[in-house]
Amino acid sequence: MTKKERFIEAVVDIEWIQFQQVHNEGGRASCQDDRETFEIMRKSQFLAWTEEVLESYLQDLRDAWKEGWNLLTEKYARMMESTAPEEYERFREILPKRSGKRIRMQEELISQEIWWAEDFSRRFPNLGGTGRKIYTSEDTPWDTSQETYLRGEISTYSDRTIALYAAMIREMEERGENLTEQILGFMVRFYGYDSLEQAEEKTAENRNL
Repeated sequence: MTKKERFIEAVVDIEWIQFQQVHNEGGRASCQDDRETFEIMRKSQFLAWTEEVLESYLQDLRDAWKEGWNLLTEKYARMMESTAPEEYERFREILPKRSGKRIRMQEELISQEIWWAEDFSRRFPNLGGTGRKIYTSEDTPWDTSQETYLRGEISTYSDRTIALYAAMIREMEERGENLTEQILGFMVRFYGYDSLEQAEEKTAENRNL
């Protein structure tokens, strides 16, 4: 196992434990009993990250754990600002505060990643249509968009991690890469496909059955 793979295993292990401690308004969510899917989703994301960002985020998780803070609970609480505003008010004051500069940085990153999601959906419309809606404006209490999910997640990163993450995103942009495409590329391989093109074709066939 490579150093990066060890980081990913450690991150996913801690996230899974913290995910078990997330309390939902309607009771325990079914996804909290599906570790296989959880691992596929999270590993697909982390495989697209640099080792440096992974190591920093792993330290975020460990630091939070020592302090008795749950980053997964924080992530879902932050999403509720859009999906469940009234319930969000119960968390507003206890969530870590982010500066205006930090929020502007986050929004720039989100804008780039939403562009990547749009580009991916144009080129792989069937695969793109199987996941979350793209925009916060499409949120419902039962359906969280990619934009809102991303905003919730990156808001939990430490200043150190967000700086490294931002550098990674800028470097990918400069190289003409697409983070969404990379993550989905890893994901379809976990599900047994050889390529995104093969998964797109099979998804289209299934939709036409």
